[in-house]
Amino acid sequence: MIKDIIFQIKYTFSQVKFNRKKELNKRLKESFGNLKNDSFDFDSIEKYFRKKDNSKAYQVLSDKTCNDLDFDDLFMFLDRTHSKVGQQYFYNNLRTIQANEKQTKLNEEIIKELSENPELRISVQNKLEKLKHKDAYYISTLFQEEHLNPPKWFFAIKFLSFASLVSLILGFFNPIFFIVLLGVFCINFVLHYWNKNNLVQYVGSIPQLLKLNNVASHLFTNSLFKKLNPDLPKSIKLINEVKNRMSFFSLEAKLQGEFEIIAWFIFEIFKTMFLLEPLLLFGVLKRLNTKRSDIESVFKFVGHIDTLISITSLRNGLATFCLPIINDGDKIITKDISHPLIFNCTTNSIEIAEKSILLTGSNMSGKTSFIRAIGLNVITGLTINTCFAKSMTLPLLKVFSAIRISDDLMNDKSYYFEEVLTIKEMLEERENGNKNLFLLDEIFKGTNTVERISAGKSVLSALSKNNNKVLVSTHDIELTDMLSDEYELYHFSETVNANSIGFDYKLKEGKLKNRNAIRILEINDYPKEVVKEAIGIAKELDKTYLVKSTTNNNMYN
Repeated sequence: MIKDIIFQIKYTFSQVKFNRKKELNKRLKESFGNLKNDSFDFDSIEKYFRKKDNSKAYQVLSDKTCNDLDFDDLFMFLDRTHSKVGQQYFYNNLRTIQANEKQTKLNEEIIKELSENPELRISVQNKLEKLKHKDAYYISTLFQEEHLNPPKWFFAIKFLSFASLVSLILGFFNPIFFIVLLGVFCINFVLHYWNKNNLVQYVGSIPQLLKLNNVASHLFTNSLFKKLNPDLPKSIKLINEVKNRMSFFSLEAKLQGEFEIIAWFIFEIFKTMFLLEPLLLFGVLKRLNTKRSDIESVFKFVGHIDTLISITSLRNGLATFCLPIINDGDKIITKDISHPLIFNCTTNSIEIAEKSILLTGSNMSGKTSFIRAIGLNVITGLTINTCFAKSMTLPLLKVFSAIRISDDLMNDKSYYFEEVLTIKEMLEERENGNKNLFLLDEIFKGTNTVERISAGKSVLSALSKNNNKVLVSTHDIELTDMLSDEYELYHFSETVNANSIGFDYKLKEGKLKNRNAIRILEINDYPKEVVKEAIGIAKELDKTYLVKSTTNNNMYN
């Protein structure tokens, strides 16, 4: 009878486990290629990146450029990782441009296998799901941040722990020692709860490190993954040396969330009596402090694999994408490129060769979106070897931008001053010996017309030298004449009908010849006298500009 009950319990448990696994596998299959249905905690996601030493990277994308290109939105679109470790690693990977052809080749080999072998992919995803808890965000702190040091009086904790043990043993021979034990327990009670503030900093990260090491051990059994880090078993072994001590923290976490309150109470008394928490905590931290590089190696190994699965999933869900051709040339050539964050985006093609690109067009016609599309595709091409186009050829580039600029009231800086500082950095970077891509939207729009055009012309001429590529938009038609020898001219235009305005978002060669701003005022029922006066002033200004333009051309000739 008892055997039957035990058998039934085991059978029920195995069925529940089987059904859960079956459900998870179904979810993983259905989610492959789709957007994540998760919230994004960027403060936690960025933890690894903010502390990472990326000094050896070809470029680390600045916060300014990321803000200009809506990087957080891009990340939310690209991210298909299954672990918090992978999410942090993927974010860091997108913010750092590397120059490693060998690594890219290996990445593509693994991506190909993951794409063609769904059983392997789902098996790996199952393992990665174990690191989905938010506490896994804090694993990186174990190798990136300073650990707590024991207080100078830590010897007293060791003494009191020993005193409790001796008092307990002697109490069975002489009851008076139980009174001593009670007195020691009261002191230990204070110290035990003093240490809780220390423990709370690690009660999440250390158990997650155990899971990470376990996941890495399983993943390393795959011969293809071994190529990512052949020396990983050394790091796994070194971390396992502290496994027994770290398991205490896993038990602590389970007791807080799963076991009965009675079991927790008994365990808490036991820990308090012998001061186990401070003894184990500072002991583990001392050992982990010597294994920082090993923890990071395991972290990067698991994060790298999760990132490759994310890229595989991303590509599977795209109607059009390409692997970029990255060469030593100077040209950026793209066919049917799109902005990854614009649904049903109109595609465009362009070749940026000897000359840079100057864009004209009215507001909302597509200029800034096109500039961002080029910038984002260069970044994804150089970081995850994926472009949102039919084809794309480019050199290894550094990307800088001046698109979204605002007043810095806290530091008493105006819009114009902020733009001046941003563009100054670009002028310094143009002579860094690298190939650069500079993205600008309506240069110096924070100042008057004469100085805007004058400063804009001189800056854009300077930025385009030394094989640097510039994509810039402007409303100043005068710049198109002044920069025609250094910049290819393109424009976006709109169609204005009797009562509406439409955009085709198609890139067209040459400068914009039609102007519709005043016509749009008329369509929107501005007072007739306002529209009439605006038309009259525009005609007079056109005459003035024509005279000045003719005079300047004669002077240049």
